[in-house]
Amino acid sequence: MAEEMRIVLRNLGKIDPLNIDEYINAGGYKSLEKARAMSQTEVIDEVKKSGLRGRGGAGFNTGMKWSFSYGIKTDQKYVVCNADEGEPGTYKDRIIMENDPQSLLEGMAICGYAIGSNQGYIYCRGEYPYVVEKLNKAIDQAKAKGVLGDFNIEVRMGGGAYVCGEESALIESIEGHRGEPRFKPPFPPVIGLWGKPTIVNNVETFVNIPAILEKGADWYKAIGASSYPGTKVLTLTGDVNNRIFVEVPTNTTIRQVLDDFGGGVAGGKKVKAIQIGGTSGGFIPESLFDTQLDFDSMSAIGATLGSGAFFVMDETRDIVDVVDRIMKFFEHESCGKCTPCREGTHRMHEMMERLNHGHAKAGDLDNLERLGTVMTKACLCGLGQAAPSPVLTTLKHFKPEYAAKLN
Repeated sequence: MAEEMRIVLRNLGKIDPLNIDEYINAGGYKSLEKARAMSQTEVIDEVKKSGLRGRGGAGFNTGMKWSFSYGIKTDQKYVVCNADEGEPGTYKDRIIMENDPQSLLEGMAICGYAIGSNQGYIYCRGEYPYVVEKLNKAIDQAKAKGVLGDFNIEVRMGGGAYVCGEESALIESIEGHRGEPRFKPPFPPVIGLWGKPTIVNNVETFVNIPAILEKGADWYKAIGASSYPGTKVLTLTGDVNNRIFVEVPTNTTIRQVLDDFGGGVAGGKKVKAIQIGGTSGGFIPESLFDTQLDFDSMSAIGATLGSGAFFVMDETRDIVDVVDRIMKFFEHESCGKCTPCREGTHRMHEMMERLNHGHAKAGDLDNLERLGTVMTKACLCGLGQAAPSPVLTTLKHFKPEYAAKLN
């Protein structure tokens, strides 16, 4: 039976999140002290050696990303935490920030020291005003204690745009512009916020940092899958008995999460599919449930780990109807900047709606697949590139359900 391992959630239920003294008594800010006794390159090398990869979706080596900004000589650099948790069914970052905000601040401050930055921003989802209040209280306490040194952190609130979960659109929003993705390259670690080198990591990534500095890269690298070490926080929703959040080593399988933590499918029904990673995640059939929850294993089956959302669907669910609703969401959330996404999401929803209501035209299934494939390559940002995934994976694994709705 799989067991939970709490690294990111290590302080959950153990300390008062709004009492910095309890955090310090639990060992808080010792990792920041340790980092400041090391050279900047030593800190970056330790993070790099740990194998920690971004927990926001792209899976890039965190230490490697930091090294890009460190190597640039400039008068200002920035550290940005992406807390714009906009994926339906995902609430892991909210749990972390509500219960252990100081760990986030410490992780950001370590990054600031490593790359040579004295300014950080937390970009928080607009629907989390109560979380913003907690973050600001935590920042005030950290300033009063002087634990952050000259590193300053401010909170910015999003306006509810899904696309601002993409790092360059988030940067545009902080600058006061419309949230739209930028053309890349250059990438944010080189030219980011206000044209300066900027590290953007998500909440879960930053909260891993103090533990890595405390216990060492070798300790962290030995946990979970070798290519994607550490743990992953998952949120279980849908047709599952236990709708919970859980943190597991990355060599845990999909089946183990469903059965050992989720308690199986609700109502004693059979499972049809699980969508992992949020709305843009692929639909995974039961035949692939023995796949490990690491970035590379998930990519190998055409899926993504993403935000860690774990949406379970039982045997009664209409796959075509579910995907139709998802494509309506993406049509609405497309920022419209690039044609492949603006027109692609509209046309995909149009075809899915026809299919769902029994009015499909000849060639719609082929056109859906062709259009989806083009979007994965031609769209400007991750929203458009990932939006076709629910369509493409269900066409691959659940095509008979589509065929049943054809005239």
